[in-house]
Amino acid sequence: MKETVSILDGNTFLVSDGRGDVDPSPSVPTGLFSYDTRFLSTWQLTLDGERLHALSVDDIQYFETRFFLVPGEPTHYVDAKVSVIRHRTIGGSFVEDLAVLNHAGEEVELTVRVAMGSDFADLFEIKNPQAKRVPVAVIVEEGQLRLRYQRDNFHRETVISTTAPARIDPGGMTFQIRIPAEGEWRTKLHVRTCVLGAEGRDFRDTLKLRHARSPDELRHELRCWAAAAPTLNCEYPPLATAYRRSLTDLAALRYTSITEAMELVAAGLPWFMTLFGRDSMFTCLQAMPFTPQLAPNTLGPLAYGQGSRCHDFRDEEPGKILHELRYGESAGFEEQPHSPYYGAADTTPLFVILLDEYERWTGDTTLVRALELEARAALEWIDSYGDLLDTGYIWYQTRNPVSGLVNQCWKDSPESVSYRDGRLPPFPRATCELQGYAYDAKIRGARLARLCWGDPAYADRLEREAAELKVRFNQDFWVADGEYYALALDADGGQVDALSSNIGHLLWSGIVDESRAAKVAEHLLSRRLFSGWGVRTLATGCARYNPLGYHVGTVWPFDNSIIAWGLWRYGFRREAATICQGMLDAANYFNGRLPEAFAGYDRSRTLYPVEYPTACSPQAWSAGTPLLLLRVMLGLQPEGEHLIIDPAVPDGMGRIELLDIPGRWGRTDALGRSRSD
Repeated sequence: MKETVSILDGNTFLVSDGRGDVDPSPSVPTGLFSYDTRFLSTWQLTLDGERLHALSVDDIQYFETRFFLVPGEPTHYVDAKVSVIRHRTIGGSFVEDLAVLNHAGEEVELTVRVAMGSDFADLFEIKNPQAKRVPVAVIVEEGQLRLRYQRDNFHRETVISTTAPARIDPGGMTFQIRIPAEGEWRTKLHVRTCVLGAEGRDFRDTLKLRHARSPDELRHELRCWAAAAPTLNCEYPPLATAYRRSLTDLAALRYTSITEAMELVAAGLPWFMTLFGRDSMFTCLQAMPFTPQLAPNTLGPLAYGQGSRCHDFRDEEPGKILHELRYGESAGFEEQPHSPYYGAADTTPLFVILLDEYERWTGDTTLVRALELEARAALEWIDSYGDLLDTGYIWYQTRNPVSGLVNQCWKDSPESVSYRDGRLPPFPRATCELQGYAYDAKIRGARLARLCWGDPAYADRLEREAAELKVRFNQDFWVADGEYYALALDADGGQVDALSSNIGHLLWSGIVDESRAAKVAEHLLSRRLFSGWGVRTLATGCARYNPLGYHVGTVWPFDNSIIAWGLWRYGFRREAATICQGMLDAANYFNGRLPEAFAGYDRSRTLYPVEYPTACSPQAWSAGTPLLLLRVMLGLQPEGEHLIIDPAVPDGMGRIELLDIPGRWGRTDALGRSRSD
């Protein structure tokens, strides 16, 4: 059962309970949010002082929901004399159309109350609750309620208006209504969020950012977005559902950056509704055959925000690509290092990888030339600041021991990197996938240097360094007694010998020696790692394995999409198809929307994938997962001015037809069919 109901438009979103109410909570991310600030923390509807109960909730679109409600306990639902419909939309601002229906044959008098309030909490304050430094001002005006929070130049306001007469007080609005027999009463409540600058003007108006849009405008935008993507025809309903859901969720997660005035993709609801370097770039890679326009809008802001100095608080270094960009109070007053924060060791090589992949698909050499300096700076970071111990590997250790991220790889929770016996290694650490990304970045950088930058000598150097890295890596990371690659190296060069899903990323990057690829594939599909739904983040038998551990046993859809891509790269088509099948089967139980992660229980123990309690949904790189799986199953690979199509569709999936795939070739079609059919 769905515990919360969400609607969103970019990084403006509302999370409520199943009846549409928002109860005040300092530690639960419910309410109306925009640009990392909660603008509504209380939104409660009562009828004659009584809370309502939901008969049904229609999640019509990502930006629109209807709640059908009645007063009283569930036992009183039969022949309810009064019902309520809350129709809410979000499109830059939040609108709730409230209707009270009288089903009786006589007039009724009712008191309708909507309690309203805001704590203007920063998202980081909700993760770690603390008292606000400045009280919230509440101003009652003619026909509207204004909630105001101002701390120095940080100024946020919530303005709530109504179309029906109301008694407005600091705690909300009360409507004394009289409804004739078989009649109804309505009002429209409009909530405007204001992100104000020093002169009292909204930043978004100054930068001409996206204006508030009506539901009809939002529907039109969604139709145009979906129409621009390839058309999928298939005989496997879970794939069709997941494809539609993925395109819709990526459309929903688009927002306009205040700093760049460009359309970006937020990482995930509710915690990550902003630009994340790693998440955003992986999402672009996953979605490249479907929505290639996301890549330049991601690469541009990341290049603009590239590190230019050493700044310990932000973990910034010259050439480093940012990890996270925040707009809230804690970032503005440097209580958190997130404006922007650079605490990730993988974003920098991923920048070069994405730039090359984008050119391979689109032929857009103009962007590659425009970002040459930034790409060269990123490649330089790999060998300078990235190589903390001067060993030829990327290492990480935060410069900010107070509030910096401890683990700066994609598995960034504190206990995600451990030895087989559960011990945590000292810092700095060099996780295996970082070296794969570095290898791939050098190979791709060499290609760009020859093709676009006119620097064959630089290309030769990068290829030589990549070859040396591959040899060195296969010597130092290979765990001989287990025949797999170590999760990481510790500061002494010792192997952090846990068996993890990270080895699948090594296949994707191409750093795995051909003679060892089959053994890696065998491990990935073994009972220790593969749950039947997908590959676990950590293998059973490791001391820290926990099927409900965030990075130590759960199954991450994004992770599995990259693993499937890696298996495909080395020719393990059956194994890749097995992962594709498991992921799409799981998606079917989530109505096509794969969450951030789900439990790593073996499929034989559960009839369905078990939800992870705090998983983000929708999340960008989970939304991108079915798209990349579709690419893998159809074997899509750009080669010069042509698209290679080499399908390997899982048994029983039938026919898959993808029409109008965009690229440097114009538009083309791909067809695949499972061999059993």
